[in-house]
Amino acid sequence: MRGLSFFCLATASLYALAGMAFGIYMAASHDHMLAPAHAHLNLVGWVTIALYGFYYHAVPAASLGRLPQIQVGAATLGVLLLAPGIALAMLDITEAFAAIGSLITLIAMLLFAIIVIRNRVAAV
Repeated sequence: MRGLSFFCLATASLYALAGMAFGIYMAASHDHMLAPAHAHLNLVGWVTIALYGFYYHAVPAASLGRLPQIQVGAATLGVLLLAPGIALAMLDITEAFAAIGSLITLIAMLLFAIIVIRNRVAAV
């Protein structure tokens, strides 16, 4: 495994480790106020990015070209803004990072849908 699929699975694994550490910290401190940030880090960072990696591994042609690179870059940027952004919003510091991260994550998923559909049509 290499290329985008490797990158996705490697970074997803790091997000999973960060999410687990965050969860352990919340459990140890008995403070679960930031649980939404923890949940989004696990769902968007670990699960979604890993699914992108499995798809790119299963359909190697889908990972070719510039669009998949942009999609994975947007997904990565989205996670890096969204999870801490939710924590900042929960702490009443700012909602800006959560809002921007959400939009970038949505764009990444839209690009992924286009890639999946484009490769289905190409395979027919």
